[in-house]
Amino acid sequence: MAANKSQGSYLAVFWAAITVLCAGIAYLATGFGILVMLIGLAGVAVSLVGFLKIKVLEGKVPEMKGSTPLKLMGIAVALGGWFVTIAGLHLTTSTGGRLIFALAGIVVSLVGVLGVLPVAFGKPVTGKAEAPAYMTAKATVGSGR
Repeated sequence: MAANKSQGSYLAVFWAAITVLCAGIAYLATGFGILVMLIGLAGVAVSLVGFLKIKVLEGKVPEMKGSTPLKLMGIAVALGGWFVTIAGLHLTTSTGGRLIFALAGIVVSLVGVLGVLPVAFGKPVTGKAEAPAYMTAKATVGSGR
């Protein structure tokens, strides 16, 4: 997550600030909760400004070639799994029915994340490994004996 000391420092500030922000939201009804929430918001803002400040030190990010519509479809399928799960809460009141909808939603989300998105970024589908180049080279060298 953090490749250098600056990134690590700002990441630690971000996680601490987001925790303080959540605590402030939890106790928003009290005066102290509002103060804690404002401190958390300030910490998140400081960390985000720090991230933007050190972004220029990272260098050029390589472009990922891939189909934009396929990327959007992968995101839609992954989010569709959540909609299946939420729809199950409204369609049935039985525990077994909700369990089936939840499992179906997990499967749909996994298809989006592990099946569609890797293909959109030009990688093989997760779980189906390509033969490494050194394996084919070794096979051709070994067959000459």
